[in-house]
Order: sequence, then structure tokens, then C-alpha cells
Amino acid sequence: MSNHTPFRFKQFSVNHDRCAMKVGTDAVLLGSISGSGNPKSILEIGVGTGVVSLMLAQRFPEARITGVEIDKEAWEQASENARQSPWKDRIEFKHISFQDFCENQAQKYDLIVSNPPFFPNHLKSLDPKRNLALHNDTLSFGELVSGVISLFHPFSEFWAILPPVQMEELEKLMVSKGLRIHTRTFIKDNPAKNILRVILGFSFLNHAMYSKDISIKDKNGNYSKDYSELLKEFLIVF
Repeated sequence: MSNHTPFRFKQFSVNHDRCAMKVGTDAVLLGSISGSGNPKSILEIGVGTGVVSLMLAQRFPEARITGVEIDKEAWEQASENARQSPWKDRIEFKHISFQDFCENQAQKYDLIVSNPPFFPNHLKSLDPKRNLALHNDTLSFGELVSGVISLFHPFSEFWAILPPVQMEELEKLMVSKGLRIHTRTFIKDNPAKNILRVILGFSFLNHAMYSKDISIKDKNGNYSKDYSELLKEFLIVF
């Protein structure tokens, strides 16, 4: 698919030619798994194309969604994607760093989600926009955790997706601040492969932990039943 071709979902489309990080598996997994109950206020940290917020708007029809994005072109394109969606009245993206957003923010959120940058100080590419999206120089895990907690009320949830090693680091910081994991999802390409990504849901509440493994494809190389079920309301291929 050309970068200039919109990524079409069943209820909306996402243009991503001006975003360093295109619509990808991490985003659609986070958008389809994050959150529980009926959140009324949602914050996405680092909106990129806006796809996660759009998926959450589809899943939670009573929610008002705010997103922050530090890259100007990504913010502009995500805002256009939101305006062209069926939920334009419930989504607002702000061009601001998460740190600055937290400094002036009195509102608390029911649900906070993030696909945070995770390559610290190495593997830099020649594309500064991609570096901004991938490298945590501009938003460390410590700043992320502190900011999230400042926006929590007692029943808030925070969900994130990361590779296993980076998630272990984030998990330690979260737990050190008194947060508990209530949902853990391991993502594999297929059942025989190693874990590619981990999605964790955190809150201050003492829930029993729910754990699940999801393989994107089955042993025959077809999309798995779990993956298809998860995304059947969103992806045209299902």
C-alpha cells in the first residue's frame, strides 16, 4: 500500500503519509484491547496517526477523547483524520508535549493509553521525525509514569503496548508507584514464535489478574481466530 493511500477501516479511514509511524499492528492491537467498562474520558499519549483514538471512539460511544502529539505534522494529520470520522465531535488532539500537558491539566481521566517510544539512545535513524516517534529521549518512562499518575483518579486505568524487555522496565516503574497489573496480553506472530509485544493494563485497584496469549497467525500462516475476533469490527479483511 502506498503511503499516500488511506488505510481504510470498516467505519473510518486513516491517512498516514505525513506521519513518521504508519498505521501498524501495535496500534490496532492497543486500540482493540485497551480499556474496560464504560470510560467517559480517555487520553492518548502520542497519537501518531490518530488510529488508536478512533478505535476507542468506536468502542466507547460515550467517551470524550483527548490526545497529545509533539510532532506537528502528525498532529495535523491525526486531527484531519478525526475531523473526517463519525466521531469528530468527541475527539480533540493537542499539539503539545506530554510533560507540558500534565503541568496545566486539572482533569483526571478514566482511561489513559499509550504506544510509547521505546528505543533509548541507540539505533537512531536518519529520519528525525521517526526518531521522535521511536526514541524515548523526549519522553522517558519515568516522565511517562509520573505524568500518568498525575492524571489518575482512584478508578483510572492505564494501558500500554511495548516489546517485552521495555515493558519489564515500565512495569517496574509502575509497580514501584503502587499501580497493579490487572490485564496482561502477550502477542506472538504465531504460536511457535517468541513474544513480540506485551499489552498491560494498570490501575490502583486490587483486581484479579487476567492473562491471555494472542497469536496474529495460526500454524498454517492464516490469521488466527483470536486475532480475527479481536479486529472483526475494525479491519475490512475480516
